Amino acid sequence: MRYALLVSPATNRVYAHAAGALAVAELGVVSERVLAGALTDLREQRFGSVDYVTFDAPELDELGRAWLSNLAATFALFRRDPDDRLVPLDLQRWDALDSDLLTIQKYPGKTNETFTRLLLNVTLAASAFADQRRALSLLDPLCGRGTTLNQALTYGFHATGVEHDKKDYEAYALFIQRWVKDKRLKHTAVSGHVKGFPKLDLTVGLDKERFKAGDVLRLSYVNADTHAIADVFQPRSFDLIVTDAPYGVQHGAHSGDATSRRPLELLTSALPLWRAALRPGGALGIAWNTLVLRRDKLAALLAENGLQVCDSPAYSGFEHRVDSSIQRDLLVARAPLT
Repeated sequence: MRYALLVSPATNRVYAHAAGALAVAELGVVSERVLAGALTDLREQRFGSVDYVTFDAPELDELGRAWLSNLAATFALFRRDPDDRLVPLDLQRWDALDSDLLTIQKYPGKTNETFTRLLLNVTLAASAFADQRRALSLLDPLCGRGTTLNQALTYGFHATGVEHDKKDYEAYALFIQRWVKDKRLKHTAVSGHVKGFPKLDLTVGLDKERFKAGDVLRLSYVNADTHAIADVFQPRSFDLIVTDAPYGVQHGAHSGDATSRRPLELLTSALPLWRAALRPGGALGIAWNTLVLRRDKLAALLAENGLQVCDSPAYSGFEHRVDSSIQRDLLVARAPLT
């Protein structure tokens, strides 16, 4: 059967230019890692004046329908009938919380939320948990104002973030508490310290009954340097680690941050700590600026830390321009099961 995916409109002009190619790349990874190569002949195609991504596949099973419904690019999904008409398919969204959790915050240097979803998706697809629908535990060790944490919560995952910048920490802690109050979600919020570092612990129930039964999502947010992870968290605590590494340029809220200009130095020292926090079968996904760090160097660094780098052709299509000084790409690596 032939299918067509209508790509979500992007408000970011630069990202919109790359949206079709990124959708093809994301489909390719999901096909390879989750659907046993079931999707073939992936390509961008225009019907009338509207751009789609099309592909061939057998009749979609529940797992395939779910993953295709939740791609970062998916706005609508169609099956093409023998007369070449587009028949809409019902989407099976994973979203447990309202989408404005991701879109309300606006600030310089914010990672595009569509790309954040894509990065989380391809990291999840590489893990041993890609076919499971449960509350996985995600860590963003350089989380800024929480875009990755918000996407994790939206998927129904437990989210943990570490951010050294006090202003970012205070801004996100204030935002997330206000958001759950505005949404009238049953929750608890406890501000305290762990190992001397400020910490916010938030629990949220999707409804009153689940909250009362203890069926909650957990958010932990720590104001600390990423190197404090080994002091703050137990080894093998997280199923997924997803982060947007420093771009090595004066960028957004961290223009004065020395680490933002030395991404290789930061990753060399931090990756052993991140690796220790990852559970067997878990996966780590990193986005970074290829203009300041070569792909092969980052891949070698991941491998040196005992991670299996995903380097098949399916992972070669994610590089795209952000601005004149940032050419963004992503790498995903998996922890062995033993």
